Amino acid sequence: MSRTRTGPDLMPMLFGLATAQVVHVAARLRLPDLVASGTTGVAGLADATGTHPGALRRLLRALACLGVLVETEPGTFAPGPLCDALRSSVPGSLHGMALVVSGPEAWRSWGELEHSVRTGQPAWDKVVGTSHFAHLAEHPEEAEVFNTAMEQFTLAVAPGVVGAVDFTRFGTVVDVGGGNGTLLAQVLAACPDSRGVLVDLPAGVAGSDRVFAAAGVTDRARVHAGDFFAELPQGADAYLLKSVLHDWDDDAAVRLLTACRAAMAADGVVVVVEPVLPDLAAPEAAGIVMSDLNMLVNTGGRERTADDYLTLFAAAGLRQQTRVPIGPFDVLVARAA
Repeated sequence: MSRTRTGPDLMPMLFGLATAQVVHVAARLRLPDLVASGTTGVAGLADATGTHPGALRRLLRALACLGVLVETEPGTFAPGPLCDALRSSVPGSLHGMALVVSGPEAWRSWGELEHSVRTGQPAWDKVVGTSHFAHLAEHPEEAEVFNTAMEQFTLAVAPGVVGAVDFTRFGTVVDVGGGNGTLLAQVLAACPDSRGVLVDLPAGVAGSDRVFAAAGVTDRARVHAGDFFAELPQGADAYLLKSVLHDWDDDAAVRLLTACRAAMAADGVVVVVEPVLPDLAAPEAAGIVMSDLNMLVNTGGRERTADDYLTLFAAAGLRQQTRVPIGPFDVLVARAA
């Protein structure tokens, strides 16, 4: 039997806002990069970041307590166990995610969580005055940060996605809402006979030329910049949606899946890559449950259970064939019902 938890157990939760901002500011100042490259003293770090030495040392101590850094002697810091995870150019880094999740607009939106809980509407729209994706379209510098965060996160799960589905069967793969094409590039690199089409808003596909060139797939990938709700390329063998459906409510998700169903070849498939909520909430599900709230606050979307996806597929004229878990995500493959 578990013991009753007390006030002190709750304190880390109450100061969660402080922890998030410590990590966010460390990412903005690129402190993990600087320390990893050999700048370890407070004075040198303050000079490199243009910050107040005394205040910076207090931030560095907090990072040491969080495991991002280690204070080896008073005022001197070395990389900690989580340092690489917050560096800007290390594979698997969450540097971009740290910038996005606690960025100014997202931070203010989470401050209006009660509004979302009372109304069911995204607080982002109330705080910013426009939708999340409309805001990114109007602010290319923020869109670039967002795309980088998605690229870093996608690279970590791309091998699992490629391993979960035999993409070599498909002549053409359409990556719907694929951002700068990170996942599509990995799919095409593993399937030398396949071609791909990247579909996203102009702000989303920015940087795709670089991504395709780095993967060596430029000659087999093309970009369709536009609203995927308005138009999808027709007749492809597979329509890939990673971290797309959770941005939208059920009505919009069904519309998008229906559009994929109508566009795909007769024997085509829809491949959905999303985390799947457990039927019952428990501490080990905290990550996806918090992501579900994040969708509520920022986009009006939601995470879903396995049964929720079956319902969405059925409403769109699709039938799920396989479900393969890959770490924090599941890969769901559906065909025409």
